[in-house]
Amino acid sequence: MKNRINYFKAAPKALENIMEMEKYTRKTPIDKKLRELIKIRVSQINGCSYCLNMHTKAAKKLKATDEEINQLAAWKESDLYSPKEKAALELAENVTLIAENGVSDELYDRVREHYSEKEYVDLIMIINQINMWNRLSISMGNQAPQ
Repeated sequence: MKNRINYFKAAPKALENIMEMEKYTRKTPIDKKLRELIKIRVSQINGCSYCLNMHTKAAKKLKATDEEINQLAAWKESDLYSPKEKAALELAENVTLIAENGVSDELYDRVREHYSEKEYVDLIMIINQINMWNRLSISMGNQAPQ
């Protein structure tokens, strides 16, 4: 991977903490394929080609179809995603664009129709984690492999 700074070497303690959170998010009960779809959608919004590449490959390994991946940008209009998945994707978009969209009580209630309190917190952690990775990757100049 080409990047501006080897941030794992420059700030090992920071990256150790980030990796601990990554371990946590990987062990949540949130469906693994949905986790990857969330990561792809957030990476689309943020314009992180490196993360898009990585999470598209991971989603395909989890049997996400090309159609599911390709329609993520238009998930609201698609019938490929369940109401539960759509609630998670909407939450991901709103948290990613929190200054513009916020998280209304109505959205919170809709998400909670499908997810427990713990699962809601887990979704927020997954969304925040990929936003952090996107911002780190973009600011460090990471490029998707050619």
